[in-house]
Amino acid sequence: MRIIHLLNHSYKANGHVEVAVDLACEQARLGHEVFLVAGPGNFDAVLARHGVTFVELPAGGLRHVSVVMPALLRALRAIRPDIVHAHMVASAILARMARPLFRYRLITTLHNSFDRQSRLMGLGNLVIAVSDAVRREMVDKGIAPRKLRVVHNGTVNGARRSASPETIMPLAHPAIVTVAGLHPRKAIDTLIAAFASVRDRGLLANLYIVGEGPQERELEQLAAATGHGEAIHFLGYSADPRQVMGGADIFVLPSLAEPCALALIEARQMGCACLASDVGGNPEILEFGKSGQLFAPGNAAELADLLMRLIEEPAELASLRAAARSGWAYWTVERMARETIAVYQEAISPSRQPARALAGKQAVPQ
Repeated sequence: MRIIHLLNHSYKANGHVEVAVDLACEQARLGHEVFLVAGPGNFDAVLARHGVTFVELPAGGLRHVSVVMPALLRALRAIRPDIVHAHMVASAILARMARPLFRYRLITTLHNSFDRQSRLMGLGNLVIAVSDAVRREMVDKGIAPRKLRVVHNGTVNGARRSASPETIMPLAHPAIVTVAGLHPRKAIDTLIAAFASVRDRGLLANLYIVGEGPQERELEQLAAATGHGEAIHFLGYSADPRQVMGGADIFVLPSLAEPCALALIEARQMGCACLASDVGGNPEILEFGKSGQLFAPGNAAELADLLMRLIEEPAELASLRAAARSGWAYWTVERMARETIAVYQEAISPSRQPARALAGKQAVPQ
C-alpha cells in the first residue's frame, strides 16, 4: 500500500506529529511504501533511518494555500497514493480539496477533538478517533457514526527513540511528575495548588514539571507565590520525558480536555502511580480506575487528598505502581499501526469487516 501522512508541520513537542512519525515508520517496517508530506520540522533523520520518504511542503498551511497547494499537488502526482492520512484540520481540508484529481481514499485522525473546527475532520472517507470518548464527542458534533473508527494512540516501542530511556534522572522523593505543554488546557495550576496543599500539611514532597509553553512564566510565578517554590522544579522540554518519569513515584495529568495522552501511556510504561483527570481518553488509558486513579477536572482539593494518601500509605503507592505496569504493553506503536492499516483496507474495500471500535465504558483489551 502506498501511504501519505499529511501534516501542516513536523515540529517536535507536538503529540499529533509524534504519533504520525511513529505510525509512518512502523507502517514502513510492515512493508508499506510510506511518505510523510508536511511543513518543516525536526524528524527528517528519524524518517530516513526507517525508510519513510519525507517531502517538505512550504510552511503556512491554509493561510498560504496558494503556495502550499501547488506543492501538495506535485507531491500527489509523483506519489500516486492509495491512502492520504490527514492529521489535523488544515491537512484534512487540503487533502479533500485535492482528492477530485486523484483516486486516493482520505483518512483523518481526530487528535484534538476539543478544537472548535474538529467537526471538519468528517471530510475523510473514514475518521479515526483516538479514544472512545472522542468517538462519542464527534458523534455529538455531527460526524456520522458509520464513518468513525477507534484506534487508540500508541507510543511504546516507537521509532523516535530507544525502547527504554537511556538514563534515569535522580529525583528527590517523594517525587511527583507531570509532562505537559504549559497552556491552560493542561491545568497545571490545579496541580500546583494541590501540591501546595500537600506541602502545607507538612509532607515534604517535590514536584517536577516537564514541558514548555506560553504559560511558563505565569506558572513559575504561581509556584513562587505558594511559598513552596523551592520544591517545584520546571525542567522545560525533554525529548524523552521517560527519563524523568523513571525516577518518579507519582505521575499526575490534570488536563481539562485530553483525547488520548501519550504522556499518561508513558507514565504507565515507567511504572508510576498514575493520577489523571476524569476527562476524554484518560479513563480508557487507566482502564476506568483499574490501572490508576481518576479525579474531577479542576478539583485541586480532591487531587491533594489523593496525593496525601499515596504519600502516606506506601502499600497503596506500591499497589498503584504495580497496576500501572500490568498491561501497559497494549499501548504499542505496532498495535496502533496494524489497527490503522485495517482502517485503510476498509476504506479501500468497504465490504471488509470494520476495524475494532470500543463501545461504552469497557476496559481496554490487554
